[in-house]
Amino acid sequence: MNALLKRTAKCTACILATSTLALSGCSMMLGEEEVAVEETSRPAMNVVDIMAIDRPSPQKEDDEQSDEQEGMDAFGAIGQPTLYSSVQGAYKGRPLTKHIGDYVKNMTQDLIANMEYVNEKTPIGVTHFALIDTNLQETDLLGKQMAESFVHELHKFRVPVIDFKATDYIRITDGGDFVLSRDYLELSSSLPIDYVLTGTMAKHQGGVLVNARILGIESRAVVASAQMLVPFYVVEALIPSDGSQKNGMRDGVKLSRG
Repeated sequence: MNALLKRTAKCTACILATSTLALSGCSMMLGEEEVAVEETSRPAMNVVDIMAIDRPSPQKEDDEQSDEQEGMDAFGAIGQPTLYSSVQGAYKGRPLTKHIGDYVKNMTQDLIANMEYVNEKTPIGVTHFALIDTNLQETDLLGKQMAESFVHELHKFRVPVIDFKATDYIRITDGGDFVLSRDYLELSSSLPIDYVLTGTMAKHQGGVLVNARILGIESRAVVASAQMLVPFYVVEALIPSDGSQKNGMRDGVKLSRG
């Protein structure tokens, strides 16, 4: 009898333990289902690549390049280049990304690349560039500025440059203090110049064709040469000191003598 009671109690304990495990398992499953439902109901995070927004797609780049080649803007209309006007109205044209000095820099590199005999002991003089279709005794603002730019670029390459327009005194006037002069009577007639950089200019379709060369003073031999086309919109960006244009325009009005 005692043995039967013990067996019955043991069976009852086993049944209770099994029920407890089953209930705990069900609660765990319910918890997992609730988490899953909560995750699915939660809205997905919208991740935006801010770099991708600014980065054009290959197709967009091709479209923009084709539009630029056809002269069309982003809206498909045929566009005109942006124009820039100076305060005086003397220059009206494209906004510049380069100036005369940039083209002179490239020409100087060409001169240095094929230069012969010139060294740190052979001083160079730089003259104005002449208009090729004249008697070679005429120049313009471009020819004068190119000479000034060449002086700067040659000095950067440590080539000795002699400024023969410098006097041996400083002239003090109401207009300013000056040491340069174009009066040959005020300049020295004997300077240690072995070579001279000079050149010519010719108007060309789309710009001015500039020919530069370095000559030996005694031999007249060409020891370096360079050539480059300077676009018209760069040339026309040079404004005379009086603010006038070459074609007689001043402040938007064409001047002519009666």
